[in-house]
Amino acid sequence: MKHRVLQIGPITPPADARLARDYDIAPLWKQPDPAAFLAEHGAEFEGIVVHVRDACDASILESLPNAKVIANFGVGYDKIDVDTAKRLGIQISNTPQVLDGCVADLAMGLAIDVARGISTTDRFVRAGGWKSGQRPLMTRVHGKNMGLLGFGGIGQAVGRRAAGFDMTVRYNTRRPVEGFAGQHVASLVELAKWADFLVVACPGGAQTRHLVNAEVLDALGPRGILVNIARGSVVDEAALVRALQEGRLGGAGLDVFENEPNVPEALLAMDNVVALSHIAGFTRESRADMEALVCDNLDAYFRTGRVLTPV
Repeated sequence: MKHRVLQIGPITPPADARLARDYDIAPLWKQPDPAAFLAEHGAEFEGIVVHVRDACDASILESLPNAKVIANFGVGYDKIDVDTAKRLGIQISNTPQVLDGCVADLAMGLAIDVARGISTTDRFVRAGGWKSGQRPLMTRVHGKNMGLLGFGGIGQAVGRRAAGFDMTVRYNTRRPVEGFAGQHVASLVELAKWADFLVVACPGGAQTRHLVNAEVLDALGPRGILVNIARGSVVDEAALVRALQEGRLGGAGLDVFENEPNVPEALLAMDNVVALSHIAGFTRESRADMEALVCDNLDAYFRTGRVLTPV
């Protein structure tokens, strides 16, 4: 007998195929009335698979009295009601580490792009602007100060890459991280005052919402550059727009936004902003690793009672 698993939304074709092969999968997104379906069949399910983009809230969890594991496809889990899951004794897994390198690569790419004006200059050349003049001087990256908001796997990977550019790295977290180079700074505002680049690499969710506010942006200053490869909710987007419009912030490299896929038109109009479509983990290699790990977590739970990478 295959274990009965509720899949809230599609993952990827390879992951969906493996799940369908190994489990008795019920695709919730295909049900005409999901609430009615859960009310009738909720007790049948032993596990849940969810994509990072899809909500797994209290109403879903409480309708699944026999589900004891959630396999989340993604590092972030801010759309899962973690408190309710814990109360119900449900283990949650995510797919950490497999994305760290690719996300860190992109963070450095955004920092370099904004500082050196790569995307802007590409548009300048394509439009024929070079024939009548040259772009203004930009700023170097090597030897500068990089501040990291968050110092988990991704933050540390960014820090190692920054060290390769002879940058000085400091970080802000609730408590110092033992065993890693880089100075801990207890105040985010003080870190921003010191930094030339501030990279947001912390989890999303209610606890970190708008941590990067107007005060932090002002501390980063008119030559400072903000890079966000975490979650759009961590940055007060309205404050960010105002700081850039008023010249109180030097630039921003953004892979995430508050209301994806909607990006404020004001940001799109600025040459000192690089806007991407939440692609930090979008590589063939990291996607294959994520597909394997979300399934491996589910397999491990049903084999041993414990997931491999618990939240």
